[in-house]
Amino acid sequence: MNQPAGNWFLIAIVAGALAGCTGDKGAKIDPNIFPAKYKQEIISTLEKTLVDATNIRDAFISDPALTPVDKDQRYTVCVRYNARNASRQYTGSTERIAYFYGGNLNQLIEATKEQCSIAAYKPFPELEKVCRSENKCT
Repeated sequence: MNQPAGNWFLIAIVAGALAGCTGDKGAKIDPNIFPAKYKQEIISTLEKTLVDATNIRDAFISDPALTPVDKDQRYTVCVRYNARNASRQYTGSTERIAYFYGGNLNQLIEATKEQCSIAAYKPFPELEKVCRSENKCT
């Protein structure tokens, strides 16, 4: 049952070559796939990044829109909310812009006045209902 070392080496080379042929490495992602789960992705990101993601007030969101970004276009969403700091004090209205690539959230950053100035905001009650039991949502 002892196989010569050369046979194992040959088998390893053939297996590696076949494995390299199975994936479509040339497939391109369409950067402008509509972000169907944009609300959930934004909520999930804010839950992880805000000091206190509970009892958010005055939450508003825009619908995804193709927006010029440098030389390209990407789906963006504007979000406005009033969250609390570590002392549980409201900090005032914050406006962020979400950038999507391939249908998924890529960045959620503070927006400049120009970036969301024409956003058609609508209520975002899902963000206001975020509650983590360890934070006592009151």
